[in-house]
Amino acid sequence: MSKRILIVGGVAGGASVATRVRRLDESAEIIMFERGPDVSFSNCSLPFYLSGIVENSEDLVLINPEKFKKQYNIEARTNSEVIRINRKDKKLLVRNLLTFEEYEEAYDKLVLSPGASPIRPKSIEGVNNDNVFTVRNVVDIRNLNDYIKEHNIEDVAVVGGGFIGIEVAENLRLAGKNVSLIEAQDQILSPFDYDMVQILHKEMMDRGVKLILNDGVKKIENDYLELKSGKVVQAKAVVLAIGVNPEVSLAKDAGLEIGETGAIKVDHNYLTSDKDIYAVGDAIEVYHRLTHKKTRLPLAGPAQRQARAAADHMYNIPHRNNGVIGTSILRIFDLGAASTGLNEKAAKEAGISYDFVYIIPKDKVGLMPDSNPIHFKLIYEYPTGKILGAQAIGKGNVDKRIDVIASLILMGATLEDLKELELSYAPLYGTARDVVNLAALVALNILNGHFKQVTVTKVRELVENNAFILDVRERAEYERGHIINAVNIPLTELRERLDEIPKNQPVYIHCRSAQRSYNAVMLLQNMGYDNVYNISGSYLGICYYEYFQDKVTGREKIVTNYNFN
Repeated sequence: MSKRILIVGGVAGGASVATRVRRLDESAEIIMFERGPDVSFSNCSLPFYLSGIVENSEDLVLINPEKFKKQYNIEARTNSEVIRINRKDKKLLVRNLLTFEEYEEAYDKLVLSPGASPIRPKSIEGVNNDNVFTVRNVVDIRNLNDYIKEHNIEDVAVVGGGFIGIEVAENLRLAGKNVSLIEAQDQILSPFDYDMVQILHKEMMDRGVKLILNDGVKKIENDYLELKSGKVVQAKAVVLAIGVNPEVSLAKDAGLEIGETGAIKVDHNYLTSDKDIYAVGDAIEVYHRLTHKKTRLPLAGPAQRQARAAADHMYNIPHRNNGVIGTSILRIFDLGAASTGLNEKAAKEAGISYDFVYIIPKDKVGLMPDSNPIHFKLIYEYPTGKILGAQAIGKGNVDKRIDVIASLILMGATLEDLKELELSYAPLYGTARDVVNLAALVALNILNGHFKQVTVTKVRELVENNAFILDVRERAEYERGHIINAVNIPLTELRERLDEIPKNQPVYIHCRSAQRSYNAVMLLQNMGYDNVYNISGSYLGICYYEYFQDKVTGREKIVTNYNFN
C-alpha cells in the first residue's frame, strides 16, 4: 500500500523532502501545503531584487505548482494554511486562504517545515505602520520594492545587522538609496569577532551606509525613526530585520515537544515526539557539534540536509547526524565575509579553552594584478590544537578558505593536519603556502611557545602605557602612517641597530601584516631578547580595528594616519 505523505511548508526544507521521497518511492502520494502563493523560491536571493541584480521578481520563484505536478507528480497547494493537526486520527485541518473553505486531509507521515517568522517587537511604537516591512518571501520583497518606487522614496532605514539586514542595506544602497542601518548591539554580524568585523564596518561606511550601533528603535513615524538615544533618523520606509522566531504554534497546539531553544525538538532522524511526524528547517532546534548544545540555525544548506535525512528515514535508509557548525558567507559591496565554527565569543560561552591567530596574507601571488589581502582568523582549542573555527574577509576567494576549515572541523582535525594539507596552487588562484596552511604554521608556533603575540585589541592600552613598540617597516611606509611613539627600525637595518632596542622591558613589534615582524621577533630572540611580542594583525589590523571606533567616538587616535594599503 502506498504511503500518503503530507508536508507543511515548502522552500528548502519541505520541497526537498517532497522531491527526495518521490525519488525513493514513485507510488507515494505527496501533498505540500504552502501558506503563501509560492511553494519554492530562492529566499537567499530576495534582497538582490532591490538592486536589480535579480531583474524580475518572477525569477525568484524556482518552480510552480504546475511544474511540481508534471515533473515530480507532487501536488503543491499554495495559499493553503494548515491550522490544526489531529494526531489521534492522523489528519490535518487545512484552510484555503482564497475561498476560506476548510477541509481535512489524512496522512501516514507528516513533515513540518513551517520556517521562521520575522520579529516585529511590540515595544516599538508604529511597528505595524504601512511603511514598515519585513523580508520573508517573494511577496514581501516585491511589496517593499513597489512601495519605494511608487512613493519615490530616497531615505530607507534597515533595523538589524544580521545577514538579511546587511544584504537588504547593501542592495538598497546599490540602488542609489540613502540607507541607515541601525543595530542595537556594538557590531553587525554576530558570527564575526569584534576585531574582524571592524573591516566590514568600514566597508559599509565607505560605501555610504549610515551605520548606527549600540542604539535601538523607540518609535517609527511616516518620515523618520526615533531611537532610544533620542537620535532621529530620516526614513520614509523601514525594513525590520531584527531576527526570526521559529514557527512552532502548529506543533505546540498539537502537543509536540518544544525544545530548550523554543524550537521544535527532534531526534537525530528529525522525528518529533510523534513517531509519524518529522520536522526540518528553521523551525527546529539542532545539535552543535562543537559546543555540544542545542541551537537554532536558520540556513538553507542545513535545511536541505535535514530534509534528505527525514525522507530517507521514512524508507529505513540510515543517516549519520553530524550536528551543525554554522558555516556562512555573504558579500558586502567589494568584500566577501565568511565564517565557520566558533568565534571567540562562542568559545568563551561554551567554556572551551582556546587561542587564535590573525594573519593578513595575499589571496594569490602578489605579482598577479588582482592579488589582495585576506584577513584570516583561526580559532583552535588549547592545548590540543583542535580546529574550532575561522573567519575570512577580503576581495578574493574567502569561501574556499572557510570551506577547507569547515571540512576539517567535521573530521576533527588539528593544526598539524591543517599544516600538512595539500591544496591546489597556481599564481592566479592562490599561493604555494595557502592562507590556511600559513595560519596553521603561525598557530603551531604560538601553541608550541616559539614566540609570543599580543592582539590588535591591546595596542591602544600599550600606547597609553608608553610601551616600547617597534615598527620594522621601511621608512617610507612609516612616514605614510604609524603608531604614535613607535620606534622605526626597518627589518633590513635591525641587526646593525640592536643597541637601540631595550632588553629590560617588553618589546612589541609590528610591520604591515605581521610577517616581517615575525622575522624580527625570531631574530631578537636568537640575539638574547626574551621578552618580545609580535602584534597579531600588525599595522593593517590596527588601522581597521581603530578606524570605526575613532570615527564614532571622536577619541584621540593612536595612529598618525590610517593606511589600508
